[in-house]
Amino acid sequence: MLYYSTNNKSVKANFKEATIQGQAPDKGLYFPSVIPRLSQSFFKDIGNLSKEEIALQVIEPYVHDSIPLSELKRIVSETISFDFPLVSITETISALELFHGPTLAFKDVGARFMSRCLGYFVKDENKKVTVLVATSGDTGGAVANGFYNVEGINVVILYPSGKVSSTQEVQLTTLGNNITALEVDGSFDDCQQMVKTAFADVELRTQLFLTSANSINVARWLPQQFYYFFAYQQWKNKNDAPVVSVPSGNFGNICAGLLAYQSGLPVSHFVAACNANDTVPQYLNNGVYQTKNSVPTISNAMDVGNPSNFVRIMELFEQNIGSLKNVLSSYSISDAETKEAIAKIFQERAYVLDPHGAVGFLALQRYFNEHPGKKGFFLETAHPSKFYDVIEQVTHRQVEIPESIKILMSRKKQATKINANDNDGLRALLLSLA
Repeated sequence: MLYYSTNNKSVKANFKEATIQGQAPDKGLYFPSVIPRLSQSFFKDIGNLSKEEIALQVIEPYVHDSIPLSELKRIVSETISFDFPLVSITETISALELFHGPTLAFKDVGARFMSRCLGYFVKDENKKVTVLVATSGDTGGAVANGFYNVEGINVVILYPSGKVSSTQEVQLTTLGNNITALEVDGSFDDCQQMVKTAFADVELRTQLFLTSANSINVARWLPQQFYYFFAYQQWKNKNDAPVVSVPSGNFGNICAGLLAYQSGLPVSHFVAACNANDTVPQYLNNGVYQTKNSVPTISNAMDVGNPSNFVRIMELFEQNIGSLKNVLSSYSISDAETKEAIAKIFQERAYVLDPHGAVGFLALQRYFNEHPGKKGFFLETAHPSKFYDVIEQVTHRQVEIPESIKILMSRKKQATKINANDNDGLRALLLSLA
């Protein structure tokens, strides 16, 4: 399998090269040259397969010769060593819980897979790898946990000051060792732009072994397909494909779902559930793709005004908005609506939604209002305890804090403050870690 740049199809790399580089040299994102099709027998027998067998069949064509099969089996097994339950919420809506991993967020899958692939690739290198990543919330904690103490790898995480939850902040700022946290006086888009500027710095990249752990990296993006297949395995009525609603910020997660769909996964329709950051809903509504400054919300991991992975979605649908709209709808949900949904579902169903899951739930409900008779599920992307300040205010009940979070909260925050767009400061820090 080769990957080409979304900016220039003649720029190509194999899985190893794409993983190590993170972003293509021409600033494009790597995209698979061929989308594998899974056999009908795979879906027919999916109920009899283990999670490991499902995941291995999904990912192997993308990795192919870059990692031996025995090593890939180990990586896959360690990546998905926790549960992904599909839980019924109402008569027509279920929640796919993706918060049972070590940092209680869906991004554990991509971070664990990538850290193990990168660890395998650099084990014989004599030069340290620097992983540079921007986070709007859960990515930082998942990457920090996934790469913590991985030999030969330094991690630098940029996060927007005051715009991640207190739980998310302790997850990415209390580990130390090979994990460096930079608290940026700005928005997530500022953090992301600083990362992109660093990758565009030719001189910096010649001096450093630099890669990214954002979902722009194929090793972070591709394994997110796994849980869509795990959900389908648990879907009871295989003759009635589900509608899938995905809380969407940088659009890597839903892009992975759409890739799984292109590979043959039965899905009736996808819904990109957005908060007030409505770049994509507006585009699907009026055909004009207009990026904007991000707006802070209580579903902060989705506070993205310029979603990097949307270029991959357009590549999947050959730049045809009409074809895309046949498969994807998108809705913008306000903070007030999000809080109301959290309170209502807790009261009526005794189920605690996190703010991102609540946006996913409401967007799916909105789609069903326009298309009655459908059933589906939304992705519950983070454990409610990560947003206890919001949840407790709305439900008037104390949220149980998992022991793993309590331990982190007792540790000292280790973060360096940096101004937005201080590219020289970031550059100096990166060089100091080489």
